[in-house]
Amino acid sequence: MVDNIKWHSGEINKAAREELLGQQGMVLWFTGLSGSGKSTIAVEVEKELYRRGRASYRLDGDNLRFGLNKDLGFTAADREENIRRIGEVAALFADAGLITLASFISPYRSGREAAREAAGVENFKEIYVKASVEACAERDPKGLYAKAKKGEIENFTGISAPYEEPENPDLIVDTEKLSLEESVELVLGLV
Repeated sequence: MVDNIKWHSGEINKAAREELLGQQGMVLWFTGLSGSGKSTIAVEVEKELYRRGRASYRLDGDNLRFGLNKDLGFTAADREENIRRIGEVAALFADAGLITLASFISPYRSGREAAREAAGVENFKEIYVKASVEACAERDPKGLYAKAKKGEIENFTGISAPYEEPENPDLIVDTEKLSLEESVELVLGLV
């Protein structure tokens, strides 16, 4: 770290922002394979939070690769940096008092733990959106599994790159067994 950089705290802190908003700032971190339902569930949770008058913001993997992380590819090192950056942004949003919905494959436990540490353990809920590779490949909303199986996409999580399942997630949402509505209700129970 460079010696001449110093964190500047403002006079308004997280507790004051939370009091103003009437809610706890937190990170709901959705992790799982491509096609497991992470983004679909996060979109519906965001809509329900809005309906209930809660301030939230949804961070999505594809969206951030258009801007903040457009310089990153899909090597292991790039995936780690992608999640590191996103974890820092999510922590800032939670500090602002927002309920932050972060939906990313985030294949490595170490990256998810770093995101938890950045946000603070008390502000972070890891949600494992569970679905088998076979179910995700069958859904294949973007046609990615078919391309990965043909070798057209390298380093594809679940096919040619690993996914480390969470060991102790705050919530497991099994999208092979639960409806979208049931999944959303389970997630809302964490807020």
